Amino acid sequence: MKPVVFLLLAAFFSPLRSWSQDLNPNYDAALAASVGADDYGMKNYVLVILKTGPKDSVITDKAHRSELFRGHMDNIKKLADENKLVVAGPFGRNDHTFRGLFIFNVSTVEEARQLCNTDPAVSAGIFTVELVPWYGSAALGEYLPASKKVAKYRF
Repeated sequence: MKPVVFLLLAAFFSPLRSWSQDLNPNYDAALAASVGADDYGMKNYVLVILKTGPKDSVITDKAHRSELFRGHMDNIKKLADENKLVVAGPFGRNDHTFRGLFIFNVSTVEEARQLCNTDPAVSAGIFTVELVPWYGSAALGEYLPASKKVAKYRF
């Protein structure tokens, strides 16, 4: 009778092993802590979609537009240098009014909204923003130092 009980227990518990989680042999606790990773190597961010705003077609003075976009780019650099912005870039032509995206290294939509309001092109109404909480790799910002080395020109 004992072998039957053992086989039944083994049959019952063997599928549970496939549900367990294996430890990552490459886990770096110091790196995980430095980037704010949870046990899955993830963290909360806020994804921002920049869309064509109501003033985009109204602001036609080229010098003024140029000044607003220079401020937009300067603001991106400032926020990246402060480690508040980990991804930014424009979209290609699309069937939406999507112009670009930001991924902010903040955990609340309200903080991301405040950062968006520091952008002159957003403040002027060239862009509007949609903000969405996003859960992604905590190592996302680790590409920023490398990105500074692959760009031939600075903006």
